Amino acid sequence: MSSETPVRPEPADVVVGIDGSPAARTAALWAAAEADRRSRPLHLVHAADTDRRAYWSDAETIQAVREAGRELLTGTEAAVRERFPDLVVTRLLGRRGPVDELREVAGGEKTVVVGSRGLGGFSALLLGSVGLGVAARAEVPVIVVRGAADRPGTGSVTAAVRDAEDMGWLLLAAAEASVRKASLRLLSVGNILTHVGEAATMLDGLDGAARRRVQEVEALAERVREWYPDLIVTPHVETGTTTAGILVEASAHTDLMVMGRGRRTLGAGPSLGRVAHALIHHAHCPVELVPAGFGTAPRPVPEERS
Repeated sequence: MSSETPVRPEPADVVVGIDGSPAARTAALWAAAEADRRSRPLHLVHAADTDRRAYWSDAETIQAVREAGRELLTGTEAAVRERFPDLVVTRLLGRRGPVDELREVAGGEKTVVVGSRGLGGFSALLLGSVGLGVAARAEVPVIVVRGAADRPGTGSVTAAVRDAEDMGWLLLAAAEASVRKASLRLLSVGNILTHVGEAATMLDGLDGAARRRVQEVEALAERVREWYPDLIVTPHVETGTTTAGILVEASAHTDLMVMGRGRRTLGAGPSLGRVAHALIHHAHCPVELVPAGFGTAPRPVPEERS
């Protein structure tokens, strides 16, 4: 049994990394819309990485990099304010690399938004070490903006769930749906290949495993309804041979895909599971990855009676 209990999430500020690429501009506007929905400030961050550049660049070059960064931030803010004139917007020109800068600005509360690929300080974002580092190492939710900018809304948010341990971050998915006035779909994938050779397969077959999964997801849906009674929550279990493939397909029919990011294994350092990795590369909609333990608090220890 988990030693943590879910906590109803409060709307968080939104932090977005920009680098001048079309994908980053799209991400900035998407982040602005997200901040506007939450009625929270938007923080524009450009990581100029001048501390590292200073080792091989002269002062004139560093100054030019910083000036270009300021112009980029100013231009992006203008584009945001054109669409969201009442939004509170801050700008930060960082001296460090993008992963460290975004993690620092996000702290332990804000939501980080990144584009699906980038330039400069965000080189090969989500195809190389920078984007993957942000998604894998951040202590806060990270949203990777994917899909066409003019993609029509579906009125739904999808949470990729497995079991009761997902309840903490699942409330964050519920909050995302609530602020969008959308429904929440709990999608759980029963991969039949994972049951081959198990005792459960021999005793009651895959139908029994599927029934148990349905019961677990329905129980999660009921718990979410207790926290968000006005939210439409629908549980759904799908069986297949590839979890990632089913979730990628489902992403074509939702406005946001939310999933928990697994814990690090054996102290091996930051990493993303295969399913999360596939989603941030191939999903048809934005993907929100929530770190393990986010949205929960330690359960109080009962006092001993004297």
